[in-house]
This record gives sequence, structure tokens and C-alpha cells, in this order.
Amino acid sequence: MSLQIAQWAVVIALTSSLLPLPFFSYPRLFKGLACALLGVSGLLALAAGGLALLTNGHFARILPIGLPWLHCHLQIDPLGGFFLFIIGLVTGVAAIYAPAYMREYEGGAQPLAPLTFFTGTFVTGMYLLVLTADAFSFMVAWELMSVSSYFLVAFQHQHTENRSAAFIYLLMAQIGGICILLAFGVLAGFGDGFSFTAMAAAPLSDGWATIAFLLAFVGFGMKAGVVPLHVWLPQAHPVAPSHISALMSGVMLKVAVYGFIRFTFDLLGVIQWQWGVLTLIVGSASAVLGVLYALMQHDLKRLLAYHSVENLGIIYMGLGLSMLFAGNGLPGLAALGLVAALYHCLNHALFKSLLFLGAGAVLQQSHEHDLEKMGGLLGRMPVTAVCFLIGCISISALPPFNGFVSEWLTFQAALQGPALASGVLGSLIPVAAAVLALTGALAAACFVKVFGVAFLGLGRSRKVRRAREAAPGMLVAQGVLALLCLVFGVLPTWTVGALSAIPRQLLGLGLPEATAHGWLWLTPVAPLSASYGAPMVLLGIALAWLLAWLWLHPRRRKTPVRVAPAWDCGFGALTPRMQYTATAFSMPIRRIFSPAWPITEQVEPAQGKKPPRYRLQVGDWAWEKVYLPLGRLLLASARRVARIQGGNIRVYLAYSFFTLLLLLWVIV
Repeated sequence: MSLQIAQWAVVIALTSSLLPLPFFSYPRLFKGLACALLGVSGLLALAAGGLALLTNGHFARILPIGLPWLHCHLQIDPLGGFFLFIIGLVTGVAAIYAPAYMREYEGGAQPLAPLTFFTGTFVTGMYLLVLTADAFSFMVAWELMSVSSYFLVAFQHQHTENRSAAFIYLLMAQIGGICILLAFGVLAGFGDGFSFTAMAAAPLSDGWATIAFLLAFVGFGMKAGVVPLHVWLPQAHPVAPSHISALMSGVMLKVAVYGFIRFTFDLLGVIQWQWGVLTLIVGSASAVLGVLYALMQHDLKRLLAYHSVENLGIIYMGLGLSMLFAGNGLPGLAALGLVAALYHCLNHALFKSLLFLGAGAVLQQSHEHDLEKMGGLLGRMPVTAVCFLIGCISISALPPFNGFVSEWLTFQAALQGPALASGVLGSLIPVAAAVLALTGALAAACFVKVFGVAFLGLGRSRKVRRAREAAPGMLVAQGVLALLCLVFGVLPTWTVGALSAIPRQLLGLGLPEATAHGWLWLTPVAPLSASYGAPMVLLGIALAWLLAWLWLHPRRRKTPVRVAPAWDCGFGALTPRMQYTATAFSMPIRRIFSPAWPITEQVEPAQGKKPPRYRLQVGDWAWEKVYLPLGRLLLASARRVARIQGGNIRVYLAYSFFTLLLLLWVIV
């Protein structure tokens, strides 16, 4: 039943992409119909995924399409159902948000038809990725997702930064796809076919299993955006339309995580603890470097993109802990690490989509990307501000919202490090836990900066001072995600209970102790070890607010509060120039962690009536020390190779002749 519902979701999403063909001359009509169909497909995918997860079902089907000797294998199981649930949820919310947001592009330089078409194919590719059960169909869906998202990033291709970001994204996506294809090739070479069932039964030696794992780690890690494979992400996300950024960051990155989990935990079979060490180290580096790079950004969407690197690092930390425990024969603790990673996948999809949708509303109404030019939006856009604040609290891992629960579960998995027999591994895990704690503190500081600079104080530009609240559809989408951030934070036992089906499928053991004490208390290991009562935390916060209101509200005071203008110290009225800037806020952190970035600071002295100017450029070491030199080397090599193109037909015939002689000599 769930597989049939999922198939209908795929068909309807694909249909939404084809609507611009018959209605090309009526953009408003096909825009509304396409978004409606995407919303329906999202609801169907959500239902199919939730049904497969809750019923612990496994359904498979072979379609008579594909290669003559390899038909398309479809399946849905708890793992695929969970990620299908995430894709459907964010797609449905984005479909509510998109119609009002896309009004900005009506009558613009680019028609809406390509945006609508490639959005539908992008979602279709993600649906198919979590439903396919053979390598050929998986790679077809992977390329459909990658190429469609390339055109979405390049939608406004009249801008140079869009074309550059799209090219870098497509290049890295293709390199990652080649690595994944080679990883599947290793399994297919030792197995009896290209289906996942045949690959899972392949008799691999430890060496070949490690080679396949490393190829998959690079391929899926490049799409997930882990350090140092992340450089495409902060370039592509800021230039894409905001609802597409929400789909890419909130969903597409999780599809890469799905592929990594499917390949490592399902197809490879026996997990080696060395793989967990690599995953944990890369995840820790991605988490702390992602948040450090985010702290230095002033472009709102670029800042959120770097936070995706951070949160994918946290997910990989959970997966690394799970692999470490599984490789050392501790399936119960491995299940805890896996559930923590899966829970953070869901949470990140919710609060990062919420933040990108909120950023899109701010950009649409203020036409400003730079935090230094924002301010005072709380009074102009109160609903958007409240929803954005909830997203900030959630991503900062503060209770009672959802981000806290998954990071707390990751901490609980890390605290079980002494269970490992190896002293080296036991000392590595506390270091990772300390990195996670530092990441959480820096993330909270970053979003204090974001919300304070963008929404509080006075507007720093005329455009921001003229901003108005977003359209109702955009507010509804943000409100739904904000409510879900609270729901999944207050009811974690239900979520963990549902997610336990996945470690039972992959590791043979779930988390029976986590929900043993009912919906009120979450006890991941044992009640004497650690417990978290999310409803009680929410109740305590509500009571504290109520008591504060009763105690401090002016209407309940016996002595009336005198209201008068604040003393201005003789400096006159407050102006935006007196406010704290984003650069000033992050300056102490920049001084402490200065080796983390290549920094260029310039002070331009005053010239006549022009005041002095301060310029700050913060780069990315991976981009400047790895990718730029590699790009220069490739270009130089290409120029040298181009010299053989002399334009003389006799030279080309000589090339062919000597190549033929060489081949005859090699073959004979």
C-alpha cells in the first residue's frame, strides 16, 4: 500500500513539471497548478513514508523499464520511508510558500516555465532516489536530481555569480556521481547483479570493502557538503530561489545522507570501526568549521548555507559514533548513535527550511542580502520575525525545541565512549563531544548576531524601513514549520520510538529502553544514566513566563510605572550608525580563532568629506589552498594539451596513424 502511494507521489510530481508545456502562455495558471500538484505529491510522499516507518513494512516491486537485462527495482522500507517522509514534508510546505514568493519573478528577465519544470523534476529525482533498489535506477535518479538542481541554481543566469555557482556545483556533483558509480561497481563486481539485494550478498574482503566505502564516502559526502568537500554549498544556496534553497538544504543534503547510510549500513554489511573513526573526525571538523565560517558571513543566505555544513557535520558525528560502536560489537550503542543522526536529519530539515523560508521573506520584502543593511524588521514583519526566532532557537539546540533533543542524543552516544575496549578510541570520543559542545555555543552566538542585527534596532537602509509583512501563504508555510519544531521537540519519545525501526532493520536491535517510561521521559540508555522530560521542560518554561508576567507586568504593580524618554547622554536621538554591527559582534571570535580563516583587513583613510572605511574579507582555506590551485593546474594543463590542435589535417592523420600502430602493437 505504501509503495503504491509513493508511486503516485512520483507521478504527480512529474506531472507538475510538465504543466508549463500546454500552459506556457499563462504563467500564473501553470504556477498555481504546479504548486498545487507538488503539494499533493508531498502529502502522498509524507503518508507513504510515515506508513512504511510506523508499520515496519518492506514492500518491493519490479517495473518492466530500464535496461533490457536490468529492470527497475523499487522498494520502500523503514529507512527509505523515513527519508521519503522528510522529502514529502518539506516539499508540501515549500508548495504552500512558492506561489506568493514566485510573484517576484513574474515579468522578470527569466520566464517561470524553467523554474516550474526543473522544480518538479528535482522533487521527482529525490523521490525516486529513496525508492530505487538497483544501482542503475539509483544513478539515473541521482543525475536527475543533480542536473535539475543545477538549472535551479542557474535560474537567474544573467548574474555572473549564479553561473559560477551553478558550474562549480555541477562539476562537483558529477565528480561525486562518478565516485558513487565506482563504489557500486566494486559491489557489482563481487556480487551477482546490480540490484541492492545482490550487492548486499556480495562476498567482499576487508580491503575491497574499505575501497568501496571510501568511494561512497567521497561521493555522498560531496553532495552532503562535509568539509573539505563543501565549497559548492555556500555558493549555490545563496543564489537559488529561497524555496529551492530550502529544498536543497533541508532535503537534498539528507538524500545524500540516505545514500551513505544505505550503502554503508545495508549494502556493505559488516562495518569496520576504522570507517567510524574517519566519519567521526570529518563530522567533527565539518561541525566546528561550518559554524566558524558562518559566524563571519554577512550575507544571510550564505550564513545559513555554512550552517548546513555545521549540521551535516553533527549528523556525520552521530553516524561515526554508530559505526564505531557497531565495529566493536556494541549494537545497542550503535543504534543510539544512528537514531541521534536520523533525528537530527529530521530536525535540520525542519528548522533549516524554516530559516531559508524566513530569509526568503526578508529578501523579498527588503531586497537586501547584507545583514549590515538590515535592522528593525521585528516591527515591520512581526510574524516572520517570530517564526525566524523559533528557527534560531531550534538550530541553536535550546529546549524545548527539536534541535536540542537530537544533539542531546548525540551527546548521550558520545558519553558511552568508555564502553569501548580501546583506550585510543575512548579518548577520541570525548574530544568529539567537546567539539560538539563548542559548536553548539558558537551556533547560539551566531544566531544571536543574526536575529539581533536583522530584526532588532533601527533599519539601516531605506529599503528595509519600507519592508512589509510577507504574503499569507508564505506566513502559513513558516508557521507550519515553526509549530513542527516545537512538536518534535516536546514529544521526542514518540519520534524515537518510530525511528527505532531503522536500527532494527540495519543493526538488528532498536532502543527499547528509550521509550520504556512512557511519553513523558526519554531514557536513551537507562533511566539512571540520563533522562529528558521534554513536556516537563515546556511546562517549567511556561510557568516561569507566567510568574514573570504576574510579578513584573505594569498593570499588577501598586506603584504605576513612569514612562519618559530615555536619557541619551547628550548625544541626541539614536541613529542606525550607533547600533552594533554584525562585524563588530563577531570580532572577538574572529580574534580568537583567526587561524581558521584567511582574513584580509583594510582601513581606507578619510578623503575630504568621505569618512574612513573599514573593509574586511574572510575567505575559506579549502577554496584558496585546494580548489583554486587545482583549478589553475587543470587550466594550465589544458592549455598545454591544446597545443596539439594545430589545425593541420596532415598532423591529425599522423596522430591517427601512430595511434593505430600503437594499438596494433599492444594487442598483438
